[in-house]
Amino acid sequence: MGRVTVRRPVVRLTPNGQRRRPDSLAAEEPLELRVDGKALAVTMRTPGHDVELAHGFLLTEGVVGDREDIATARYCDSVDDSGKNTYNVLDIALAEGVPPPDTGVERNFYTTSSCGVCGKAALDAVKLKSRFSPAQDPVRISPTVLTTLPDALREAQRVFESTGGLHAAGLFRADGTTLVVREDIGRHNAVDKVMGWALLQGLVPLTGTVLLVSGRASFELVQKATMAGVPVLAAVSAPSSLAVELAVESGMTLVGFLRGEEMNVYSGLERLVEYSTSP
Repeated sequence: MGRVTVRRPVVRLTPNGQRRRPDSLAAEEPLELRVDGKALAVTMRTPGHDVELAHGFLLTEGVVGDREDIATARYCDSVDDSGKNTYNVLDIALAEGVPPPDTGVERNFYTTSSCGVCGKAALDAVKLKSRFSPAQDPVRISPTVLTTLPDALREAQRVFESTGGLHAAGLFRADGTTLVVREDIGRHNAVDKVMGWALLQGLVPLTGTVLLVSGRASFELVQKATMAGVPVLAAVSAPSSLAVELAVESGMTLVGFLRGEEMNVYSGLERLVEYSTSP
């Protein structure tokens, strides 16, 4: 398996002079995802939890909706110059009767670690393919619980502590219980790993949960949460305009700038217990 961190020499410059020392960097390697032997997408990711990443990717793209939809996941032979397997090609075999990805999902091109699918076409695809509706989830959550989640997420970011270069996504219950935290150099990959974990655990749709991301709330992250039936998405930074639009349309509670005891609620205020109008 690939390494999560890589050591490289660095020259540290300070007012007191310079000093050479080794530095830990977050690893970034390509992962080619194949479905039934056919290339689907290539993404730059931090090695680790690749099977979860693949499951989450297929879930949030609407290819699968249940763990039983996937028969097997295996690494293909992909060797480097020294003849060692790089574990950078993963083939997913769909279960019998599960249709292959349609042409709207096939993306046989390089995807950077900072950007996934975005735009009007993807927004329309969500409306067509989403099997779960966050709007139907009656969960309520306390703002006080929400304010505890960033610290819980940070405490679980083991690789971030040594590199400072990874995004994180965490899945929590409404009472603040941590279900899973995953890190990756790509924010969308971190979410896919969380979604894939949930799919493998048989927890989809993710009713009664909160998804917290360490950066901004982009459209693509709201899309992924919608596809898994997540009712509440919170971010420590800002959302985009299209992210808010999709959250409103899907009935999701979207929270941004979750820092300290403050937050901005962009949609779904009624899910916060102090502001709920429901009995």
